[in-house]
Amino acid sequence: MLKSMTAFGRARRMSPDESLDITAEIKSVNSRYLDSTIKISRMYSFLEEKVKSHLAEAGITRGKVEIYIGVDVIKKSGLEVMVDTEAARSYINALETLRDTFGLKDDISVMRVASNHDLFTTKKPDDDIERDWEMIRPVLDEAIAGFVAMRASEGENLCRDLLEKAEGIKASAARVKELSAADISGYPAKLEQRIRQLLKDFDVETTEQRILTEAAIYADKAAIDEELVRLDSHFKAFEEIINSNEAAGRKLDFLVQEINREINTIGSKAGNSEIAHLVVDMKTELEKIREQVQNLE
Repeated sequence: MLKSMTAFGRARRMSPDESLDITAEIKSVNSRYLDSTIKISRMYSFLEEKVKSHLAEAGITRGKVEIYIGVDVIKKSGLEVMVDTEAARSYINALETLRDTFGLKDDISVMRVASNHDLFTTKKPDDDIERDWEMIRPVLDEAIAGFVAMRASEGENLCRDLLEKAEGIKASAARVKELSAADISGYPAKLEQRIRQLLKDFDVETTEQRILTEAAIYADKAAIDEELVRLDSHFKAFEEIINSNEAAGRKLDFLVQEINREINTIGSKAGNSEIAHLVVDMKTELEKIREQVQNLE
């Protein structure tokens, strides 16, 4: 069954050694392609590629996906704080220029300079990076599992609704077929009578065979058998795709366009007011299907 592109998942827990309070959130909305954004503190930016790999492993292939990972350090260990000496030198020179230019009080101190956090970087040892990932990964997995479960549940509801709407259109198409068959059976006689009347009104002579041929040609052009056959074929493909287990939202989007084309052709050939009304109903339901398909992965 296809999955919805709209879902949310969240998990939070302490690391086994209680050094980290970890929160993971993942949410998504519709998008033609996979567009993932990862929000995480700079200290843990090394996780971005690992998180993207996790998304791929979970089978998330489409949607605008946002992932937030919050890590509150409860117990600090193994952190190495480094000073950007060139940036610090430039910063101190700027402060001294400001002081000398405007005759300000000289209160340049270590603590004053240290208040500029951009001068410092925090580095974690390689061993700590892998250790932290092993603690963060289970929380991320839990959030992804909830997210995927919601996608599946929403997708099931969407597919059920799509199949119901498709059945409604198929029922209308069956009625169109009945009405069209009745109309077509009477076309030759009606057209022949109309042509004879026009020829008489304009005092034009023609052969009997020509009249019958023209009536037959017009009746053939008004027939919608081919469109109805293709429409039935499209809906069979529609049901097969929905019952498949692969992401096929784009396939359905294309198929809906083909169904719309057949319905439009039927409408253009309709010479019956009831058929015309049915075509309007079919197009209305198909538009609802098209909107719903946009939500599928």
